Amino acid sequence: MSDIILYDGVCGFCNGFVSFVWPRDPRGRFRFAPLQGATARAILARHGRNADVLDTVFVVVDPGTPSERLLERSAAGLYVLAGLGGPWRLAATLLGWLPRRLLDALYTPLARNRYRLFGRLDACAVPGPEQRERFIEG
Repeated sequence: MSDIILYDGVCGFCNGFVSFVWPRDPRGRFRFAPLQGATARAILARHGRNADVLDTVFVVVDPGTPSERLLERSAAGLYVLAGLGGPWRLAATLLGWLPRRLLDALYTPLARNRYRLFGRLDACAVPGPEQRERFIEG
């Protein structure tokens, strides 16, 4: 089963991240679900997280299994980069040498100001036909 990236569906930066990952993941390791949808709400509730707090990206590793775990912030980003393989795995390894606290400290202001810096959509973006199979509806 594919890991799931939970992203803010109305955030320009978050949609850009999904647009970055999708073509670099031809094996389909990652699927995508907006934080505003029922799937993300259910997953976050299982992990005791508030689905109304849209301040980060999450990756659900081994979704629906007893070993399911939730990664967030820089841990999620590094996991995705590593999962893309090739030069992205190398980038994740190099960035992984930095303390997680530092990476999260760099991520937090970006997440806090993402709408102002990258825009906010009126609704969650609708994937094209070639992408639809990798997106989990609401």
